[in-house]
Amino acid sequence: MSAYDAAMSVALDEAARAAEEGEIPIGAVVLDAQGAVIAAAHNRREATADPTAHAEILALRSAAATLGRWRLEDCTLVVTLEPCPMCAGAAVMARLGRLAFGAWNDEYGAAGSRWDLVRDRRLNHQVEVFGGVRAEECGAMVAEFMADRRDRIEEA
Repeated sequence: MSAYDAAMSVALDEAARAAEEGEIPIGAVVLDAQGAVIAAAHNRREATADPTAHAEILALRSAAATLGRWRLEDCTLVVTLEPCPMCAGAAVMARLGRLAFGAWNDEYGAAGSRWDLVRDRRLNHQVEVFGGVRAEECGAMVAEFMADRRDRIEEA
């Protein structure tokens, strides 16, 4: 059991909402310094026709608005899938303190699998990373969604 299990439950609920809306099921939450959820979001690219509407970006924007500041050094981003380079870059630029994620993202992961942008020493900020939180559950949600999507494409 991880310190981030409860927050991951909220992120998984967000991911389920994304799937219901036809979005890739990724959910994210931001925790404040005391561990309270201050923002929650899920993928909204299809709904908004916005290529940057990833769960992580939306959650970081919401957290910054809630706190009234862009520096989130005392916050933790909890997300169901390892962030892509865009989202990892946003975490660095927000000066995020910690990142906890569920499933590893072998294709686009930028927090330790394919790249490690969030801990790159060439940048002026590094994010503490906790990977694999409820990884099987998080990975299964994405895998099932993608398999269902492929089946529907093949039937068409």
